[in-house]
Amino acid sequence: MAKKIGITETVLRDAHQSLIATRMSTEEMLPILPQLDEVGFHSLECWGGATFDACLRFLNEDPWDRLRTIRRLCPKTKLQMLFRGQNMLGYRHYADDVVDYFVQRSVANGIDVIRIFDALNDLRNLERAIKAAKKEGAHAQVGISYTTGPVFTNEYYIDYAKRIQEAGADSICIKDMAALLTPYRTEELVGALKSAVDLPIQLHTHYTSGLASMCIMKGVEAGVDLVDTAMSPLALGTSHAPTESIVAAFEGTEYDTGLDLVLLNEIREYFMTLREKYINNGLLDPQLLATNTKALHYQVPGGMLSNLLSQLKQAGKADQLEEVLQEVPRVRQDSGYPPLVTPTSQIVGSQAVFNVITGERYKMCTKEFKDMVAGKYGKTPVEIDPAFQKKIIGNETPITCRPADLLSPELETLRKEAAQWTEQEEDVLSYAQFPKVAEDFFRKRRDAKYGINSKLGNEEKQVHPV
Repeated sequence: MAKKIGITETVLRDAHQSLIATRMSTEEMLPILPQLDEVGFHSLECWGGATFDACLRFLNEDPWDRLRTIRRLCPKTKLQMLFRGQNMLGYRHYADDVVDYFVQRSVANGIDVIRIFDALNDLRNLERAIKAAKKEGAHAQVGISYTTGPVFTNEYYIDYAKRIQEAGADSICIKDMAALLTPYRTEELVGALKSAVDLPIQLHTHYTSGLASMCIMKGVEAGVDLVDTAMSPLALGTSHAPTESIVAAFEGTEYDTGLDLVLLNEIREYFMTLREKYINNGLLDPQLLATNTKALHYQVPGGMLSNLLSQLKQAGKADQLEEVLQEVPRVRQDSGYPPLVTPTSQIVGSQAVFNVITGERYKMCTKEFKDMVAGKYGKTPVEIDPAFQKKIIGNETPITCRPADLLSPELETLRKEAAQWTEQEEDVLSYAQFPKVAEDFFRKRRDAKYGINSKLGNEEKQVHPV
């Protein structure tokens, strides 16, 4: 029996997040949305991840307006978002009432599929979001943060997949954010998961190491149901396999996607003009399009790589990038082998930078690194050595419960704090994610509305999350 492969198109979210730091504006999306809606994609990934932060911080856009606009212009296609479990779209854990409300408003504004993941693969950090998504009638997909290391065997992934199924997920995504999968490893892992669980399996992998198309082919042959791709002008490099190429590869086979290459090529022309614009204005660095198999060794996602270089340049130590890349796996081993994805990629990366530029390992530790070692982000895949833990956190008692169990309900407090700015009920959620950035945005929005001039400042550090 023929098995049609579903395609999730990432050009509106992860593709431009990976290549141009999430700077595609809603205005740039508008002309092509009706055509994207005609293709017949399984889903359009268009929201979540870093889009929320980038809309407010850099594009002076309301992310909720973006979602409503895409929903209006793409009525036929399921809209998908990326959601970091108890972190939501921010960089700390939030109380359950905020997670519930964020999921409720996301679905109310147009989201159909919520891909929920945790950087540590700690299922306790996902359960609330899964329940909230199911309650709202959304498709709850759970992402397995894929990585390599002594503990990350087929048995590890099978055990996690079984627990994901028990938690009520509707599907599973193998989330290979750092492009660590190889074709035959993909085949092996997909086969193992398909034999262990009854859920659809989606494959998300990046092109950084040059293997994504081959991984998709072997994954599909092994039973993958859905794959993530990007329109070719914003594919390859640290982005994804090209949509048109994958559609062409399976055309006329038992895996035929059923998508129209003629229509896809028309859409390609539009994104080619955007690509040229991004190259000309410096947003798209051609270096990011080059294949780099170092990713397989250092396990550093593309966004993390640019972040490390940025930190080193600020310290005047750009020449020490290679040393930092060698230090990253060591810091990761010391801290319990966390997969490197937001926020753990930033935490491990920043600590590796400090270890190198101070000339002494762990002489200075970031607050976030201490918190991770103390269990405040959840349980690491490997137990952290107690002696190392004591060296980093001193006499502080590590936590072993679900981190959010220590948080009191906070939605009403956030509502009071954001009250002076609130023009729509979703504003409290924008404020919850990024208080300072959101306030600056709200101030600009009010000024534009009423013609008041005020000084704006945004001192928060730029990050490139996954």
